[in-house]
Amino acid sequence: MSQSSSASSPAAVVTGGTRGIGRTIASRLAAAGYRVLTCGRNDPGDLPPGVAFHRADVREPAEAAALIAAAVDAFGRLDLVVNNAGGSPPAPAATASPNLVTAVVRLNLLAPFFVAQAANAVMQTQPTGGLIVNIGSVSALRPAPGTAAYAAAKGGLEVLTRALALEWAPKVRVNTVTAGVVRTADNEAHYGDEAALEAVAATVPLGRMATPDDIASGVLLLASPLAGYMTGASLLVDGGGQRPRYSDAVGG
Repeated sequence: MSQSSSASSPAAVVTGGTRGIGRTIASRLAAAGYRVLTCGRNDPGDLPPGVAFHRADVREPAEAAALIAAAVDAFGRLDLVVNNAGGSPPAPAATASPNLVTAVVRLNLLAPFFVAQAANAVMQTQPTGGLIVNIGSVSALRPAPGTAAYAAAKGGLEVLTRALALEWAPKVRVNTVTAGVVRTADNEAHYGDEAALEAVAATVPLGRMATPDDIASGVLLLASPLAGYMTGASLLVDGGGQRPRYSDAVGG
């Protein structure tokens, strides 16, 4: 990639931005005027307008650093990094293999750390600093069965956000968008058929699951001047949480 001619436009990296929530975040940032570089282990073949691709496995420190270097080479600056890559299959804690647990923690906690380290090294040298946004999960606050490793990693990500915000201020701000249940193409693997998805949506006070656009809106809010004094913060985007089961039991 060569450096863009529109060097005055802000530049962003979105990890895992080839599909799902990450793709929507990348697309919304591009529509807002950002030059965007995303990554994945496999070339998706098509991306939203204004979004470029760099092949990288961000679980590997050298590849995470190469991703950030590629963005600086392409754009001449780096204003925003969104650590979106993550996820985990359901896995009962009693039988989850060591390999699975290690892989889940590497993807959801260590990879954001590696990307953030490389981004910070660039942003600290820029007059305007930069912003890192980690995409967290309510699993860190209220884990569900089958999510022990994922919930622990996302809990670690919340703490990592606060720790990095403390160490890297004032040049670099670090925040989290903590996502509630989000409706994506992968939902059936976790929740079941359409009836099950509607039942899950009914537990949310706002009456629906979040969309990828809702999470992207949280990122854009944190990237706006309105959030200029926010660092070490967790922006909870969960529609009000979920109704506790006891309230149904007692007819509340």
